[in-house]
Amino acid sequence: MEDKGYRKLQWKIVGTTLGFSLIPLVALGLSMYYLFSFSYTSKIMDTLRSKAENRRVAMDLFFDERVSQLTTLAYTHSLDQLKDENYLNSVFTLMQARSKSYVDLGVIDRSGNHVAYVGPYELKGLNYHDEEWFHEVMLRGIYISDVYTGFRKLPHFIIAVMRREGDNTWILRATIDTDLFDSMVKAAQSGKKGDAYVLNDDNVLQTKPRYGGELLSKIDDFQMARFVGTHVEDMIIGGERGIFATTWLRNKDWMLVIKEDPREQLLPLEHARFLVVGLGLLGLILIIVGTLFVARAMVAQLMESEREKAILDSNLMQSSKMAALGKLAAGIAHEVNNPLAVIKEKVGWMKDLLGEEDISKSENFEEFEDAVKKIDHHVDRAKKVTHRLLGFARRMEPVQEKVDVNKLLDGTLDFLRNEAHYRNIEIQTNYFEGLPETVSDSAQLQQVFLNIFNNAIDAIGKDGVISVTTSYNSRDKDMVVIVADNGPGIPNDVLNRIFDPFFTTKEVGTGTGLGLSISYSIMEKLGGRILVASEVGKGTTFSLYIPIVHHEKA
Repeated sequence: MEDKGYRKLQWKIVGTTLGFSLIPLVALGLSMYYLFSFSYTSKIMDTLRSKAENRRVAMDLFFDERVSQLTTLAYTHSLDQLKDENYLNSVFTLMQARSKSYVDLGVIDRSGNHVAYVGPYELKGLNYHDEEWFHEVMLRGIYISDVYTGFRKLPHFIIAVMRREGDNTWILRATIDTDLFDSMVKAAQSGKKGDAYVLNDDNVLQTKPRYGGELLSKIDDFQMARFVGTHVEDMIIGGERGIFATTWLRNKDWMLVIKEDPREQLLPLEHARFLVVGLGLLGLILIIVGTLFVARAMVAQLMESEREKAILDSNLMQSSKMAALGKLAAGIAHEVNNPLAVIKEKVGWMKDLLGEEDISKSENFEEFEDAVKKIDHHVDRAKKVTHRLLGFARRMEPVQEKVDVNKLLDGTLDFLRNEAHYRNIEIQTNYFEGLPETVSDSAQLQQVFLNIFNNAIDAIGKDGVISVTTSYNSRDKDMVVIVADNGPGIPNDVLNRIFDPFFTTKEVGTGTGLGLSISYSIMEKLGGRILVASEVGKGTTFSLYIPIVHHEKA
């Protein structure tokens, strides 16, 4: 019946623990995945936005530099100077040395005639009066064209600057290297399916995309009016889904488009999803296994506690018996002292008789004298034993008296010398000769010493050595008593518990587990401390620090 009750309790623990564990686990997993998905997607969007903005700034800076170069050239030279093709060629060579972004350079008069030209095409003498870009630059002063084919029948775009020189008006025009500009745009591509291109305000491609679409073809999927800043959206363009970042250039009505494949960019998120699911399943298995293990351990511990409680009750009963026996021993010692005193007195009287009367002539005089001496010796020995019993059985409240620790140790060891001799255990003493006296409770100190010595003897069992050393620490004003044995030692997992009440490594019924606990309490009460060090296979050392206290002078 008892086992069934424990099994029922075990399954209640398992059910309750699983119920309260799985719900938070599922909620935590879903929340973590949602937060990670949201934050990761936001990070991708922010990274793409930053990339688009940085690329736009680079393209704006590119146009600013080229416009600035042409404006400076136009306003620092006259028409007559630049109409000289040799001079124009030297200027173009200098420009190309500093920047490889130009294809050619030309000068056009107010009528649209190409009066001077440096470049790979035969364009000198052509008239641009009917070209759109010519009217735009004459109207605006500075103009960046869209990509067009023109007279050379090849896609290109130009930057033109108009200058009024007195009554004369002329234009300095340069063609930009489209390959260099394309490479600047394509530098924003990333991944295997990423793309980057430029559209004008009519959605006509100004650079060739990486996938699909041709230069100067139109993409009708983009219907965006000019806006400020950068837009990042998940859209479907040309039948394919992608994350698009769009931003308008500052110097030209061109829109930069950067596309990234969401499947490629969100691949780590997919991995995270599988990881979350895998970890969730693993966590579920661990929780189930851990719950079963913990439940069994708890029930086993509960059963062990019940057994320990029964043992503890038995030990408490034994301790009560020992306490009663201590009081009985004190009473017996007190009662024995009286007849011992009488015997001592009679022995003294017999000594006097042996000295006064003429018994020395008796043939048995030496036997009489020897018998009297032995009686006197053993009476003194018995008195010492009863005095020790009385001292050991005194009340536990500390009393203040002068204590010679060396003598107290000798007196305590006398209790145990016979047992040590019987077990072939050698007791070695090394006392500090100048050890000062202290004011303390000798009875309680003796109890501590006796407990430590008893433990050392029990630990050794047979054939060993116990060393007792005293020393004086003048700096800390305390004396140290070191008791070391060469027994089997104490394992580390047990060492931290030896001062706990009722903790014992002895067999059931052979120890109460109170000796070291009481000793620890006594040392703290007396203002000292007790430390222990042990190594398995080499022995154990107890160090007792006893404060040196003197009577206050009145």
